[in-house]
Amino acid sequence: MTVPVARLNTGSHDMAVSPALEAFMSTAWAPSPLAPDIRVPGHNVTSRRRTSLSARFPGERLLIPAGVLKVRSNDCDYRFRPHSAYAWLTGLTGEDQVGHVLVLEPAGAEGHEAVLYLRPRSPRVGDEFYRDRRYGEFWVGRRPDLEEAATMTGITCRHLDDLTTLLAGAQPPTRMVWGVDGSLDSLCGRSLPGSAEHDRDAELAACLAELRLIKDLWEVSQLQLAVDHTATGFEDVVRALPRALRHPRGERWIEGVFNLRARAEGNGTGYDTIAAAGAHACVLHWIRNDGPLARDQLLLLDAGVETDTLYTADITRTLPLSGRFSSVQREVYELVLAAQDAGIAALRPGARFRDFHMAAMRVIAEGLYEWGVLRVPAEEALARDNGLYRRYTLCNSGHMLGLDVHDCAKARAEVYLDGVLEEGQVLTVEPGLYLQPDDETLPLELRGIGVRIEDDLVITADGAHLMSGALPRTVEAVEEWMGSLLNE
Repeated sequence: MTVPVARLNTGSHDMAVSPALEAFMSTAWAPSPLAPDIRVPGHNVTSRRRTSLSARFPGERLLIPAGVLKVRSNDCDYRFRPHSAYAWLTGLTGEDQVGHVLVLEPAGAEGHEAVLYLRPRSPRVGDEFYRDRRYGEFWVGRRPDLEEAATMTGITCRHLDDLTTLLAGAQPPTRMVWGVDGSLDSLCGRSLPGSAEHDRDAELAACLAELRLIKDLWEVSQLQLAVDHTATGFEDVVRALPRALRHPRGERWIEGVFNLRARAEGNGTGYDTIAAAGAHACVLHWIRNDGPLARDQLLLLDAGVETDTLYTADITRTLPLSGRFSSVQREVYELVLAAQDAGIAALRPGARFRDFHMAAMRVIAEGLYEWGVLRVPAEEALARDNGLYRRYTLCNSGHMLGLDVHDCAKARAEVYLDGVLEEGQVLTVEPGLYLQPDDETLPLELRGIGVRIEDDLVITADGAHLMSGALPRTVEAVEEWMGSLLNE
């Protein structure tokens, strides 16, 4: 009896290729070059960014990886998004950047030479282009070749295979963005955290974050585009409410409606959409979105479109599903709105970053005291050794915004959280009240109400510009806006 030979490590689409097919697949392919004038968005600003980074670390090699694919299930990967520092320095934002590494190579008095190590287009010889399910052109689409990539980016480009040779033997002092590409970490001896090298890498990560704190005009325009598309997505959601109210998982319907707009207009959502109805709005990051909607509830929608250049908006509106706020809902909403107004009024160059949060929290604490919910005066509750008001609001009232929804998070505290605002920074102001359904310190009529109002602003010379002003904020404006969309 003949024993069959086991075939191991086969993919779900793996099929044997005969010599005849292999020979046939390597012939008769017409040239298909990219357009000679193609450039990455932001082509005119990325060189200046690399120069700014170079000046911080003279004589040292800097490695900035794009990142690697992560398995979702079996042989299916999550959709790939390049690391934000890599995208900021190269302008490359596509799913074809898997495994690529930007190297700033020390070049003496000239600072650094930028070299991009990448996986170029699959040649029409061999079998990668039609058999490799992760990188083959027939499976995932065309990549630029080395010359095309150099034209697109203005960066010298070399084959990714050459990076191993570069990193062999004696090395100059090297810093890297660690924890993004495990293979690169191993090549550079960074497998275990806690070493002196990791301290140096942390300094590089902090520097990259701090360089991104102030947005240039092109970045602000991309963020405004993200905000504008997000506003359109919120309009889509309101128009979809009648159908969502009829669905047993109306929150999922809302999520899908917004995410459709995000994919149609940009790269997708900048973070998982929060569509929280009723008491779900009291969960700060509710992304299960598996609940129904009821007309007597509020819907907290926290969502943002990410542009193709990877800049994201981050906006929250809390909407009455009936189209009109009840008296209790209105009271809670207007306290949060007053807090947001106070936070926005505190934004200006030279103000401490934490000032707008504390301005908003003072309004919240005073309101809770007036309601009788907070049993100590606002001044006492706001003291560092007290903070009892936080039971009902809990988190910070805003953050920097840009390529990441919580942008520049690796910046040093003295530069960001404990620093001062500067013209060109973009941030959110998002106070909220989260009145838990099981909180016995609350009167029954307040339990289960969650309200957050979040807007995106850019710091200007004399204050701040409301980028998301196209979406209404006041009770009357929200009700009028919803009515006009529902009656179209």
